[in-house]
Amino acid sequence: MFIRLIKLKSPYRKEQKAWFDGKHEEALKWGVKFHHTYFTLGKYDVVSIIEAPDERSAMKYAIATAEEAESATLVAVPKDEVDAWL
Repeated sequence: MFIRLIKLKSPYRKEQKAWFDGKHEEALKWGVKFHHTYFTLGKYDVVSIIEAPDERSAMKYAIATAEEAESATLVAVPKDEVDAWL
């Protein structure tokens, strides 16, 4: 799982939505799954929870969307899994 913190390079609009939708479709072919996307107030405009087969696939998606958005992608490990390590 990955958490993407996204800062849009321009205000969100219909044309940008269509562009991102195309990138989402492309990423689905790489095995990326989109769980939740939220528009937020504050430092980031969007927070997206995605699942990818590996870090390379998550990075490929981040690079593919870099034209319209700056992002930070975080690896996310479920709490239950971390608790099992204790």
